[in-house]
Amino acid sequence: MSNKTPIVGLVMGSLSDEPVMSGAEKILKEFNIPYEKEILSAHRTPKKMMSYAEKAHSRGLKVLIVGAGGAAHLPGMIASSSLLPVIGVPVNITALEGIDALLSIMQMPKGIPVATVAIDNSENAGLLAVRILAINKKSLYQKLQEYQKQMKKKVQVMNKNAAR
Repeated sequence: MSNKTPIVGLVMGSLSDEPVMSGAEKILKEFNIPYEKEILSAHRTPKKMMSYAEKAHSRGLKVLIVGAGGAAHLPGMIASSSLLPVIGVPVNITALEGIDALLSIMQMPKGIPVATVAIDNSENAGLLAVRILAINKKSLYQKLQEYQKQMKKKVQVMNKNAAR
């Protein structure tokens, strides 16, 4: 986190989700995007969750990244109470290996969109948030271009090493 006003909310249903959500945090730090972390529960703290979602925009947040496992209601419930883009991260915490969370987050009713990334892939959620924010910020767009170039270089190095 930085001293700047947060523009991304990184929300998780439990502290046990933090290792998975650290991928998004890593990306936000890499792109120097100010964020805040919050633990909320659709089931255990519903009023606090609703208040957070309802006030997110007025507090300056622009994107919400929300991780949840099991029934995974948190991303959808936050999306139902905020007009900000919500990116859901299904977290593998059950015997179903995260498939239940993935399906729960993906199967939102019409009118309540939640973008969904792969199970335990909060890094992609972070990158999607960066892409959304880069629409109106040229310097961030340029950082994304450089990030893509670095990914290509890594693949080229792997190919050179594999050819030995």
